[in-house]
Amino acid sequence: MYKHILLAADGSENALRAAKEAIKIASCNEEAVIEVVYVADFEKAKSEVLHSTSSEALNLERRQKISKIEQLLRESSISYKVKILHGTPGPEIVKYANEQQVELVVIGSPGLNGLQEMVLGSVSHKVMKRVNCPALIVK
Repeated sequence: MYKHILLAADGSENALRAAKEAIKIASCNEEAVIEVVYVADFEKAKSEVLHSTSSEALNLERRQKISKIEQLLRESSISYKVKILHGTPGPEIVKYANEQQVELVVIGSPGLNGLQEMVLGSVSHKVMKRVNCPALIVK
């Protein structure tokens, strides 16, 4: 089974559902590690930096966005680590997953319809098309 699982997380309910699936998969292997990856989006980061009092406060805010996921992981006794990246979510997740040679990427999807996905694109769709490993999209 998979030992190195990347869980893309943004603090949304979709990411929480994806975390539950990643935990199910990781629980099949005692050696499995889930790496929770949160990408501080450049578009939103400007506003966050302007409203933050310090870099520590900014990091704390970002960690709080994924606190429910961390709580789930602690409760399930699955080994995990958290990595905060900076950039555009789709490309950063792909780059990190490929560089770190993860074995599985798990990512939530908001369930866009065909037209919305064609026009807007989705991070999950972009990641799925470009990672060098299997990817699980959780609706």
